[in-house]
Amino acid sequence: MSLNTEFPFTLPKGYVDAEGTLHRTGIMRLATARDEIEPLRDPRVKENEAYATVIVLARVITELGTVRQVTTKVVEGLFASDFAYLQDLYRIVNFGDPSILENLEPGSPFPKESLGVG
Repeated sequence: MSLNTEFPFTLPKGYVDAEGTLHRTGIMRLATARDEIEPLRDPRVKENEAYATVIVLARVITELGTVRQVTTKVVEGLFASDFAYLQDLYRIVNFGDPSILENLEPGSPFPKESLGVG
């Protein structure tokens, strides 16, 4: 038995970069304890606790289309629906049952029962 640590995704809308290129597919890896602890030291989180989510997502998204590096600026530039989608994906792969992802069409909403994790 092996542990899957990377999860491909397709954003419902997609990230549009500065050149106008649309990026919809990517990969999210499992989070480590460090991924959740390090953002707490960031002054942006001390000013606004909700910003921790932006930092954590920037750390665990390893690919997003042809974007070289997913930074907090990239995550800040996501459409609200894509940001919410990635938050849900994060909860499912880290705290829920990632096997539900196997039968979903790319970019489709997650089943409501899968979001009641944590």
